[in-house]
Amino acid sequence: MSRTLFHFVMAASLCGTVSTVWAYEASPGASSTDPCNQVIFSAFTPPPFSVDKNNVEVAPKSEFSLLISKAALPSSITAKIKDEQIPVTVKPINNGLVVKGKLPESAVGRYIRLDIFAKGPGGCDKADGWLLKVGK
Repeated sequence: MSRTLFHFVMAASLCGTVSTVWAYEASPGASSTDPCNQVIFSAFTPPPFSVDKNNVEVAPKSEFSLLISKAALPSSITAKIKDEQIPVTVKPINNGLVVKGKLPESAVGRYIRLDIFAKGPGGCDKADGWLLKVGK
């Protein structure tokens, strides 16, 4: 009797463990080891415009910069405002890449979104950007 009870408890425990593992399985197509997740954009300067936190205008032709993790391919990094390509320089540093550029003359007296694009490992596309309020 105790042997049967023991087998029943073990079988129930095993079934409970297996169903728990299935419950936490990643959704199809999602991967925590996705190489594009290694491409990270940070340290946006000037800081993004925010009514609550940074209600500041930047001057026309202001310099901008950001950091991108070293997983990005340096030659693939580009910047745009709408359809206008913005020239940037990319310099490697210890923990990644420093990207610098200047706002174009056309960005005067308006809100702009500065978009940054890069390719990561395996050619995956990654993008980010930030909102700026440009003065006159």
